[in-house]
Amino acid sequence: MASSTAVVWFRRDLRVADQPTFLAAADAADRALALFVLDPALLGPSGAARTNFLYGCLRELDAALGGNLLVVRGDPAEVVPQVATAAGAGTVHIAADFGPYGLERDERVEKALADAGAELIRTGSPYAVAPGRVEKGEGGPFKVFTPFSRAWADHGWRAPARTSASSCSWVDPSTVDGGPRAVPVPGDEPCDSTLPEPGERAAVQRWSDFLDEGLHDYEGDRDLPAKHDTSGMSPYLKYGCVHPRTLLADLGERRGDSVRAFRTEIAWREFYADVLYRRPDSARRNYDTAFDHLPLRTDSDAYADLDRWTQGRTGFPIVDAGMRQLRAEAWMHNRLRMVVASFLVKDLHLPWWWGARHFMQYLVDGDLASNQHGWQWTAGSGTDASPYFRIFNPITQGERFDPDGDYVRRWVPELADVPGKAVHQPWKLRDGIPEGYPEPMVDHRTERRESLDRYEAVKAARRP
Repeated sequence: MASSTAVVWFRRDLRVADQPTFLAAADAADRALALFVLDPALLGPSGAARTNFLYGCLRELDAALGGNLLVVRGDPAEVVPQVATAAGAGTVHIAADFGPYGLERDERVEKALADAGAELIRTGSPYAVAPGRVEKGEGGPFKVFTPFSRAWADHGWRAPARTSASSCSWVDPSTVDGGPRAVPVPGDEPCDSTLPEPGERAAVQRWSDFLDEGLHDYEGDRDLPAKHDTSGMSPYLKYGCVHPRTLLADLGERRGDSVRAFRTEIAWREFYADVLYRRPDSARRNYDTAFDHLPLRTDSDAYADLDRWTQGRTGFPIVDAGMRQLRAEAWMHNRLRMVVASFLVKDLHLPWWWGARHFMQYLVDGDLASNQHGWQWTAGSGTDASPYFRIFNPITQGERFDPDGDYVRRWVPELADVPGKAVHQPWKLRDGIPEGYPEPMVDHRTERRESLDRYEAVKAARRP
């Protein structure tokens, strides 16, 4: 009797542990073909840091599967049915995607597979609780995080699936005749950023180290960028080298403020995924349409100011340190993400989506839902957003969260010899601003008043 074949199509789940798709494929067929599609629609907008990290994850996954990962390039709606037909597969197994492009892509793939006589089977998702599952008691989505997080926790999540590379009998892709041409995982692109080690093994090790050494102080130190006390898990969650339910299971019955704080960060990630799923337009537009009336600067001078911001040359040390860390490490501390975003939107009066686009170009952990809605939170235009009149003062933010100036001195070498918190106001130094460092490009107090004046147009748009 001929053996049956299924396809496991990897996307944002580049791991072998906790893989419900493996179990579904093993139930459906005797053997499985592992597939990854290099999709130009996704690779095109990604910066070198994210693509290089992806390629590293794919190499590690291929090794874990015994060299049996088939990599092809093209539009998934064309190449996935071709692979399934060539392999004689009746089912293609995926973890469901809930992003705007992912939903549209999977609908096209599903139709094309049906036309070819095969079925697309969704099992699980990249989230502990799939977007759309958590709703108010009377129905409908939550627009505020805190009640969402309570309902999310009450909903709960499945235990991690017990899987490994041996959960399926993998097809040697070289034995599959026909279909799209197999391609090697691309080599790394030129990139000036120092990236974390990619792949599932690195994710597991990083998480283990955090549980042993970082979790205890997480709540107290996570807002202090000089301490390096964040988990570092965001790139691995982005590509599914580890699943959030695995992290939640490992937290288990642990108690304490730091455990609650970390669970809350996972809940924020899932909240933003839910918001984007229900309002896909919010990836590019204001969630609160009243902010469409906010006057913004978009002339040539605005682009020149954007360039100074991206280069870390604003003259505000904490802002410049954050922007330089982004280029050097393809990552930025979360507190600094808020500080630099507030500066762009409320000191320079530039569109939030300009900043969001820059972040997505450079961040190794660039996630559309978290990035776009994090920006809208700071801009005041999103769901559950920070009030617009909460305008971060870059000087006091630096003094509060980098009180000894160590973070600034690390990333702004022009100020390396300025002691203590004086580094946050170098224009007050007796000998003047150190050579090579710019003067502040704006007066914060003046621009704060300007932001509040511009906000009047938003308030007017809300009046009946």
